[in-house]
Amino acid sequence: MAAVAHADTHVHGHEEAHEHHEPQSFIKKYIFSEDHKVIAKQYLISGIVWALIGGFLSLVFRLQLGYPGIDLGWLKPILGERWFDEAGKLDPNYYIALVTMHGTIMVFFVLTAGLSGTFSNFLIPLQVGARDMASGFINMLSYWFFFLSSVVMFCSLFVQDGPAGGGWVVYPPLSALPDAAPGSGTGMTMWLVSMAIFIVSSLLGSINYVTTVINLRTKGMTFDKMPLTIWAFTFTAILGILSFPVLLSAALLLIFDRSFGTSFYLSDIYINGQALPNQGGSPILFQHLFWFLGHPEVYIVILPALGMTSEIIATNSRKPIFGYKAMIFSMLGIMFLAFIVWAHHMFMTGMNPFLGSVFTLLTLIIAVPSAVKAFNYITTLWRGNIIFTPAMLFSIGLVSFFVSGGVTGIILGNSALDIQLHDTYFVVAHFHLVMGSAAFFGMVAGVYHWFPKMFGRMMNNTLGYIHFWTTFIGAYMVFFPQHYLGIAGFPRRYYAYTGFDFTNKYQDLAQVSTIAAIVVFAANIIFLFNFFYSIFWGKKATQNPWKSNTLEWTTPVNVGHGNWEGEIPTVYRWPYDYSKPGAAEDFIPQHIPFSATPESNFPYENELIKEEKEIEGIKFDYSIPD
Repeated sequence: MAAVAHADTHVHGHEEAHEHHEPQSFIKKYIFSEDHKVIAKQYLISGIVWALIGGFLSLVFRLQLGYPGIDLGWLKPILGERWFDEAGKLDPNYYIALVTMHGTIMVFFVLTAGLSGTFSNFLIPLQVGARDMASGFINMLSYWFFFLSSVVMFCSLFVQDGPAGGGWVVYPPLSALPDAAPGSGTGMTMWLVSMAIFIVSSLLGSINYVTTVINLRTKGMTFDKMPLTIWAFTFTAILGILSFPVLLSAALLLIFDRSFGTSFYLSDIYINGQALPNQGGSPILFQHLFWFLGHPEVYIVILPALGMTSEIIATNSRKPIFGYKAMIFSMLGIMFLAFIVWAHHMFMTGMNPFLGSVFTLLTLIIAVPSAVKAFNYITTLWRGNIIFTPAMLFSIGLVSFFVSGGVTGIILGNSALDIQLHDTYFVVAHFHLVMGSAAFFGMVAGVYHWFPKMFGRMMNNTLGYIHFWTTFIGAYMVFFPQHYLGIAGFPRRYYAYTGFDFTNKYQDLAQVSTIAAIVVFAANIIFLFNFFYSIFWGKKATQNPWKSNTLEWTTPVNVGHGNWEGEIPTVYRWPYDYSKPGAAEDFIPQHIPFSATPESNFPYENELIKEEKEIEGIKFDYSIPD
């Protein structure tokens, strides 16, 4: 039963229905839960596990890059004998598999499912004033489809011929021909199956998010009063709904080519001098389909992080967010433009130069709404009464990565320059800063900020500061030198650079990146200790430790299923009334009516007092959705 405003709803009956729940078993309450908060924690823990796996894989191939031929035999008990030769050197075929799995894990399983799955699930009902998601059952299914996808992907690491080895973009013909390379066999099939299941999970979740935001907002929560987090999650869900089916079609056609003899992506292929019967297909078709998802995926990853950053920066600057409507329209512009810039990944495919110039122009235009967000963050910080919590530091770090990585994006968006820099470490450095590091910092900022609401306890600030400074400096030390490596001509995905004189002299920069990567990984072990220790033994949180305005902080410290006891608060104002002149405190929560704050009301707000009775008179269904 949808918790939307209905004139004929009998409120008190629904309140009674909410207050008398039947006791649930452990499995129903914590495993196959339909409570959005429990599902969010499931996504978060799964994302943390995958981040550890993906980070570990990156350390293995970074050791190979920094110290070619290093003895990694000590990893045989973990990865298996087949990954290494008798001297303990990493097999070149497994090197590309490591790169493939690292990229897949971090982009999809950590920064998509771990970030959006956690915070869209956790915050949407709490911040719009709903008992739960529109469909708790579909929400539960979305997580378990993700879990099944994770199991398939994890198992692919241990198949006999190794996991997928075509790069995280799995371009054909390597991915379309099971006999093309060791990483093209069973592991590639499992990769495709896993991604198909993952897309189903993503679509189920995204449809639920959009439906909840449209239909389940509490009394008074009009669109112009929604926090920027909710706007970001909504735009992200719409991006996913429109773009993920295209990747699903690409994966299904690839499965047909691999297993059923079709030729969607194959034509004039020879293996060991023997011509294959495939005719008429084009691998460029796969690139079009993949990048039609691939570029919106960049914003599926970064938009939720930007939304949470808006909330955290405003709260800890004790200032209203600068340019609220500009921020919304900039996200809307990013969402629209994300669909029409995909071919800037394909400047090297032989496309018509005129078409290349069109995509160059569109790519440069998308920098405008991105710059609006960056300037608005900086303006919000300007002359603010800043409180440097760990969440605030990670949010500022996100802005830093977003700006520095975005500048190199403008360079790569120029087709003439991209021809020189394509498939070099310049590209690796760019997207690891603007997407990987920025989105990861947004995710961690969200954990620090909403941890008290998730678990009722506080994380250790000192460990948080150590985590931030080590990770922030370390991330720049990993990726900043790689810009120079790319300009010098270092190709990406190469097993070693010792075979070229012009690359040998830059080996010390590769070693700097490797050492910094190890330091960053160690810093995140500190974060993991802080996270899990604080769940059980952290200082108990108060109801609103950050003195924030949004609705989630009006719930009890230990939130039960249904979120609020009794009526859900009514919303009267926008979420960014911080440091308002004349106010008794430097924050006024959204549920405080204007009639209760005459000393701080602006003239137009006094006019809104007469509307309060109309808002309060709306009959509302307060029950948990069926």
